[in-house]
Amino acid sequence: MNFNTKVIHGGQHHESATGSVNVPVFLTSTFAQKSPGVHSGYEYSRAANPTRQALEDSLASIENGARGLAFGSGLAAIDCVLKLLNPGDEVVAVDDLYGGTYRMFTRLFEKYQLKFTFVNFDDVSKIADVITDKTKLIWIETPTNPLMKLVDIKAVVEIAKGKDILVAVDNTFATPYIQRPIDLGADIVMHSATKYLGGHSDVIAGALIAKDAELGEKLHFIQFASGGILGPHDSYLVLRGIKTLAIRMQRHSDNGLAVAKYLETHPAVDKVIYPGLESHPQYELAKSQMKESGGMVSFTFKSGKKEDAVKFLERLKVFTLAESLGGVESLANHPALMTHASIPADKREELGITDDLVRLSVGIEDSEDLIADLERAFS
Repeated sequence: MNFNTKVIHGGQHHESATGSVNVPVFLTSTFAQKSPGVHSGYEYSRAANPTRQALEDSLASIENGARGLAFGSGLAAIDCVLKLLNPGDEVVAVDDLYGGTYRMFTRLFEKYQLKFTFVNFDDVSKIADVITDKTKLIWIETPTNPLMKLVDIKAVVEIAKGKDILVAVDNTFATPYIQRPIDLGADIVMHSATKYLGGHSDVIAGALIAKDAELGEKLHFIQFASGGILGPHDSYLVLRGIKTLAIRMQRHSDNGLAVAKYLETHPAVDKVIYPGLESHPQYELAKSQMKESGGMVSFTFKSGKKEDAVKFLERLKVFTLAESLGGVESLANHPALMTHASIPADKREELGITDDLVRLSVGIEDSEDLIADLERAFS
């Protein structure tokens, strides 16, 4: 199947008992057995639920993986990946990453004797410099949150080849419509399905997709044993969102480019960070690795003042000042005060997450209305 067909039909089947075109929401904790240990494939909903199974099959299909798993949040999915590791193992991670991921790595899992090394992946050779015989995982975001840096997935996979190192990619910003990491050699793909996969700001969810069945089974055991599953109703919402993913992502990308081009010409704006602009330092990588450039745009002010960023955000009317991203409505965010506040100030400064940085999640409204809203907020 081509992608537009796959988001609707990939891994999906009509419900067998009634022929229902849409998967029912199976609101049950347990399933009747014909005899002890003899059942229809479902025993207890923490292990498997038909609604969640339909979503997980869809996830595997759209990312071209062997096994999909649905979790209660994106962080629950990351937690599952880290539980593949043992005390003393080392993780190499991109330095500019979601604040919640950084918090989990440094404040939760470091105390269990996992070591995390954060590296600027602009120069992938730096990864090889920090890899040791204890390195078991390389963690990638591309594009990164919030600085929209790109990571050459193929190059990272090549560095990890033959070293018993898993490569995991947070594909939340790009989605499989734009970028498919497993096709580029990655072992695991992670999504905060709260964002573009759900697409309507009405669900909290996470996802993992494993490249091969053996790894998928290991992740499923951890999910089953730890219990971080997604409930059936939320599974239904994400599955429904996936059905419109292709058309939404194209609109997000078209609007994102229009907004980025507008910002690039505005006299109050210093720097616009968007992979679809030729000014992006990794523009050529974006063209080779991504089908489109997505709906996430970050920018800074020429004044460099936090006050200007805050005033701008307070004046927005069509864009909503809120956490999160990836919904049909446009959102605006101040990373230093909101999504990345858990990262220490000196670390934010080192990375370039300045106090005047604004991150926009460009929705699917008319681009003319979005640009008019930005213009009013600047005035």
